[in-house]
Amino acid sequence: MQLEGLHHITAITGDAQRNVDFYAGLLGLRLVKKTVNFDQPDVYHLYFGDEQGTPGSILTFFEFPGAAPGRAGDGMVHTIQWRVAGEQALDFWAQRIAAEGVGTERAGGVLRFADFEGLAHELVPGAGDDAPLAAAAPDVPAEHALLGFHGVRAYAARPEASAPLLEQLGIERDGESAWSAQGADRHALLHYDEPPAERGRQSAGTVHHIAWSLADDAELDAFRRRALDAGAHATDIIDRQYFHSVYFREPSGVLFELASRDIGFAYDEPAETLGEALKLPPQYENRREDLERRLTPLSNPRERVAG
Repeated sequence: MQLEGLHHITAITGDAQRNVDFYAGLLGLRLVKKTVNFDQPDVYHLYFGDEQGTPGSILTFFEFPGAAPGRAGDGMVHTIQWRVAGEQALDFWAQRIAAEGVGTERAGGVLRFADFEGLAHELVPGAGDDAPLAAAAPDVPAEHALLGFHGVRAYAARPEASAPLLEQLGIERDGESAWSAQGADRHALLHYDEPPAERGRQSAGTVHHIAWSLADDAELDAFRRRALDAGAHATDIIDRQYFHSVYFREPSGVLFELASRDIGFAYDEPAETLGEALKLPPQYENRREDLERRLTPLSNPRERVAG
């Protein structure tokens, strides 16, 4: 029983349409779910990923319209890392991203860039033994598509404080400042970097939390107990409709979620039409008319791929 890398990463945006334009339009990800924040239903929760909405590829955003730009600081994830096939994929993305006026930097074997709100990304060549989790945008050649998460980089003033909890969760040290969640099928890295002097501010363009991947409620319960034994203040198991979750903050400050893989995004709509209609949890269905009026109308620039 192991963590199978990352399940999803959740961030914040102040502009849902520009967010869809960037992640579905420019990066070619599939918008796999258009729903609301279960705790604040007048806020969008948008999910992007591969064509099937597979855990390990899912980047999600809460939209708080007009939110001021945030800033990553101590205890916050500052960079999301994606896998691509190789150097030719880096060439493709460098040209595609630059053509949209987005700055890029190629150094240390990776391609770096940020979205329109400053959320940083790195493309890392080589997928290892993990199965590729690729979206199928018509204008992104299959050999250059993003292949799922490689890991995240976080700021931590005292990264060693996190070691006992990470070890309890089965996340192993991978070098001086990196840790690896290595499952039977997928893995993901967590890197700790020295934080800037300026304090962080959670808002648009920052990561809210990262979720590690587990099979089902039985594994969630077992890993929840591990977290409690390591001193974390873990929640009970919470039903998020498309997965079940446990939340706690690790000692360096990053909000961790444990999320199950046994439900999936086809729970309430066919796989062929994922992300096209607004899906609401049952407790908010009686508010559909009001919520559809409040939420920002969205246009998806990525054409549907024929099945």
